[in-house]
Amino acid sequence: MSDEALPYPGQSVESYDTTSRLDSDYYAVFADIPADDRAAWDRAKAYIDEVGPRMADAWDRAEYPLDAARRMGEMDLVVDGIEHPSLTRLSPLAAGLVNMEISRGDGSLGTVLAVQGGLALRTLALFGSPEQQEKWLTGMADGSVFGSFALTEPDHGSDSVSLETVARRDGDSWVIRGAKKWIGNGASGGVTFVWARVDDESAAEHGAVRCFLVEQETPGYIGTPIRGKGSLRAIHQAHILFDDVRVPLDAVLPGAKSFKDASTVLYATRSGVAWSALGHATACYEAALAYATQRVQFGKPLAKFQMVQERLTHMLEDLTAMQLYCRRLADLETAGELRPTQASLAKFHNTRAARRIASLARDLLGGNGILLENGVMQHMADIEAIHTYEGTESVQALLLGRDITGMSAFV
Repeated sequence: MSDEALPYPGQSVESYDTTSRLDSDYYAVFADIPADDRAAWDRAKAYIDEVGPRMADAWDRAEYPLDAARRMGEMDLVVDGIEHPSLTRLSPLAAGLVNMEISRGDGSLGTVLAVQGGLALRTLALFGSPEQQEKWLTGMADGSVFGSFALTEPDHGSDSVSLETVARRDGDSWVIRGAKKWIGNGASGGVTFVWARVDDESAAEHGAVRCFLVEQETPGYIGTPIRGKGSLRAIHQAHILFDDVRVPLDAVLPGAKSFKDASTVLYATRSGVAWSALGHATACYEAALAYATQRVQFGKPLAKFQMVQERLTHMLEDLTAMQLYCRRLADLETAGELRPTQASLAKFHNTRAARRIASLARDLLGGNGILLENGVMQHMADIEAIHTYEGTESVQALLLGRDITGMSAFV
């Protein structure tokens, strides 16, 4: 053996395998999955195995690999359990497992799924006209057309019901003016579903919130990727200005007539956030477990230390609870019995639990925990975003508090 092949003193291991799947499922929560659901899950695993190795570098560089996002559609993974005759039907359990697996691989791709499928495609499938669906639905599902959902504004996040972007009728057109922020795919080409308030005092719908399909190449549409993010760095989210964007009268989605319709979409995707948090937490727990068995300190693996075993147990406790929440969500949705606040509780619990797991994992990996190659730091940062979007922790708590007490504490 040459000297070059020998380990250097003080460096017996060059790197650790912290990203391989360990299929953690202590309570066998997913042991009885139907074959069709497992096939969808396996397809998601194959997708992550194909595109995942590129994503850590893309995250580090804050680059959005559009071909990886398109590939998700090509593999029929963005349909998110949406019921429509033109889309592949995934059960709630299959849709959740796909969401979990993609987020376990990469949080930015998990957000691509949430935006492209959970928000944009769902909006079109629920509220679009037959003509709009004929033109755009298949392309959005197969990834050849990017879609975005523009509700949040620079001045209105948690109080998005107070949105100020307006649409007024002018002859045979709608003219949209306003601003939106944090819009995934909002500067990536394709189409944007814009929620705006009708500004026409002569119309019965004056003041109502409607949804408009806007092609991003339309004059006056100014979408700029937000720079300087410390989370979800491998998907571009946009700050959009609508400088008197003119669209035809049939750009309005006929089925979307009020803010309640926007809420319908958000409620449907809230379960997806709970599943996404589970994917992130799984990656962090498995990285910590793998590292503990490989890393040797004081002459023995970390896994032989009592404190390490206790930390892994705390992480497993949270992870198993998250799995149980998600499986029950899927069962309730399959039975048609899932209430919006039940999805809120799962989101509330799972993103908080994912933060705890990520923090323990980062600490257990020591200095190696901040290296992107070990996965935990990236997931830890990305969890911060999903903890906020689709309703902050405080908003979920108020929704739940109103439900269990019958009294509203909203201002």
